Amino acid sequence: MIRFDLICENDHEFDSWFANNAAFDHQKQAGLVTCPYCDSEKVEKQLMVPSIPKKANNNHQPQAMLSANNDPAMKDLVENIRKMRQQVAENADDVGKDFAKEAREIHYEEKPARNIYGQATFDEARSLIEEGVEVMPLPSLPEEKN
Repeated sequence: MIRFDLICENDHEFDSWFANNAAFDHQKQAGLVTCPYCDSEKVEKQLMVPSIPKKANNNHQPQAMLSANNDPAMKDLVENIRKMRQQVAENADDVGKDFAKEAREIHYEEKPARNIYGQATFDEARSLIEEGVEVMPLPSLPEEKN
């Protein structure tokens, strides 16, 4: 799922969730995307910043932490993240720091379509999203933070 910041011809700003970029385009073309304030069908995506955490260079910045060792639901959540990461590793190519370049080449059909994962900077991820390249951050596991 992806959330887009939208604006209508009357400058009403709102947001909405879509399965992907293509779903937004399809729904807009079918007249299903309308302004909740004035019902205008002339709706466009606004430039938006992706929800990707900033690089943690500053030790004084607080980081989100979780301590729930005795909570079975949290143990299940971490195990599901572990399984998801394993499935990604088994079904996608690790392209490392070339992620943005590879994702862009696949998106623009310069290379054959395939599943990939790797690392991208905040600016690289933002640029990919602005170009309509579908990317998703992978959650980190507790052992990766040690």
